Amino acid sequence: MIVEAALAAAGRLLTPQFRAVFFKTLGLTILVLIGLWFAIGGLAETFAFDPLAAMLPDMPAWAGWFGLMAAILAGLVLALGLGLLIAPVTALIAGFFLDDVAEIVEREDYPHDAPGRALPLATSALVSAKFLVLVVLGNLLALVLLLVPGVNIVAFLAVNGYLLGREFFEFAAMRFRSEADAKALRRRHAGTVFAAGMVIALVLSVPLVNLLTPLFAAAMMVHLHKMVSASERAA
Repeated sequence: MIVEAALAAAGRLLTPQFRAVFFKTLGLTILVLIGLWFAIGGLAETFAFDPLAAMLPDMPAWAGWFGLMAAILAGLVLALGLGLLIAPVTALIAGFFLDDVAEIVEREDYPHDAPGRALPLATSALVSAKFLVLVVLGNLLALVLLLVPGVNIVAFLAVNGYLLGREFFEFAAMRFRSEADAKALRRRHAGTVFAAGMVIALVLSVPLVNLLTPLFAAAMMVHLHKMVSASERAA
C-alpha cells in the first residue's frame, strides 16, 4: 500500500499539471528570498556599518579594509542563511497550493470518485504554518543529529516520519472528513501512516529534492487516504 502510494505520487510529479504548481511555488520562493536578501542586507548595513563610520569619522586605512572584509563575510553568511531557508520557505508557500495538488490527483487518478473539498483559507494557512515549523525543526534536528553517531539518521527519520505522516495524512483526509474523523482514521492506521511519513522524511533529507517534499507528500497521502478508506469499506 505504501510503496504503491509513493510510486503513484512520484509518477505524478513529472506531469505538466504538477510542474506548473512546482514552478509557481519555486518562483514565489525565489521572490521571497530576494526580498529577504535586500531587507536583511539593508538592515545589516544600516545598523552595523553606518554607526561604525559615525563613531570613527577619521578611520585609518586598515579600518576601511576591515570593514570591506566584514561586509564580504556578512554577505557570505547571508547567502548561507538564505540557502538554508530555501526548503522552509518553499514549504510555507507550497502549503497554500496543497489543495491544487490534491485536486489534480483526485481528478486524474480517481475520476469516478466524488471530489474532496478545499480547506477553508484559515485552515489552509494553519496547515501551511505547520508545514513550515515541521520543515524548520526537521532541518535543525538533522544538523544537530549529525553530531550524534549511531542515532542521527534513525532519529531524524523517526521524528520527521511521525510528524510529517500525521500532518499530511490529516490534510488529505480532511478534504473528505471532519477534523475529528480524520484524526480518528489516522489513529486507526497509525503504523501505516507512520511508515508513509518515513518515506516523506527520506525525501526531505535529500538536498534540492526536498523542495518537492510538500507536493510529493500531499499526492502520496491522497493516494494513501483513498487506499485506507477502501480497505475499511471492504472490511
